[in-house]
Amino acid sequence: MNRILAETYPDAHCELNFGTPFQLLIATVLSAQTTDARVNLTTPALFAKYPAPEDLAAADPEDVEAILKPTGFFRAKTKSVMGLSAALRDRFGGEVPGRLDDLVTLPGVGRKTANVVLGNAFDVPGITVDTHFGRLARRFGWTAEDDPVKVEQEIGSLFPRKEWTMLSHRLIWHGRRICHARRPACGACPLARLCPSFGEGPTDEETARKLVKPGPFS
Repeated sequence: MNRILAETYPDAHCELNFGTPFQLLIATVLSAQTTDARVNLTTPALFAKYPAPEDLAAADPEDVEAILKPTGFFRAKTKSVMGLSAALRDRFGGEVPGRLDDLVTLPGVGRKTANVVLGNAFDVPGITVDTHFGRLARRFGWTAEDDPVKVEQEIGSLFPRKEWTMLSHRLIWHGRRICHARRPACGACPLARLCPSFGEGPTDEETARKLVKPGPFS
């Protein structure tokens, strides 16, 4: 299944725009409960005004809130990004650490966010268990777990470590485009003959193709 996904999505990648590990870390925190596209519209103004952790840590919260408002939950997100920026300034010399154990000590940063940063900014393999990844892993029969940490552990045992980051991208892309939560486009899915959940959505190809979202989502 992973091979077919690799053939289907040869250009799969992180759909958040970033230039530095710090930018990716902030963008990933902001992506909660919104789309990558919305984050990508918001971060240029944020990083133009606050290019480094020390800048964002010292910002006026109301100014940051005004920039982040389009991403939703902007007060909580402002607190998180300013808090993690202060932690980077105070504990890591203004640099984003390249270790999961360090990243998850930052305010608002869990394993999912840490693995996004490690895999895409540091080339350290990581499994990103977002809602798409977890849903597809269960539909594929790879796990029965709901807990993201347990899903990460189980899937990690099934695939070579070097595949983890790209596997994450492929499942997320497939979940956004074809294997939707409510009406998966089963009849248009390249995994149809292998998927134990085939039939959860329309199996007629013409009907299913109308459900496919072309992307990109950035």
